[in-house]
Amino acid sequence: MRRGVYPGTFDPLTKGHTDIIRRGMKLVDELVIGVATNPSKDPLFTLEERVAMVKRETAELTNSNGGSVRVVSFNSLLMDFAEDQGAQVIVRGLRAVSDFEYEFQMAGMNQQLNPNIETVFLMAEAGLQPIASRLVKEIAIYGGDIDKFVSADVAKEVYARVKSRKKSL
Repeated sequence: MRRGVYPGTFDPLTKGHTDIIRRGMKLVDELVIGVATNPSKDPLFTLEERVAMVKRETAELTNSNGGSVRVVSFNSLLMDFAEDQGAQVIVRGLRAVSDFEYEFQMAGMNQQLNPNIETVFLMAEAGLQPIASRLVKEIAIYGGDIDKFVSADVAKEVYARVKSRKKSL
């Protein structure tokens, strides 16, 4: 069985992420979506909320693409997580040249940590390439429309969280 890991913070899960998940599933029998804690980021949603969001948003993909998806959280080095999951492949999404520079460096470091796990880069669909979770949150904070960047359910969650945070300030 060929297993891949698609890691990310997914705060929130965007249509770009979902595109990479859908396409990554074509490369492996099982795609493990690793929802990461990231000490350098201040997430809008808790780890548990992000895991639940990704599970809900990917539930239908398992049936439609033939492969399967599993969503788990992790708080470790990516290569340790991938090895624990029995993965042979790390799937990473690229949006722009600036992503490539960072991802290229990370892939090189990961190759040093475990040469048995390959990194595969997938370009997001052209119309989805500019989408970044950070920008989605910023647009929502300033009252902009995020409906074209995330699913309807995710948009509702983002708007509700932003509204509750503003009330607490």
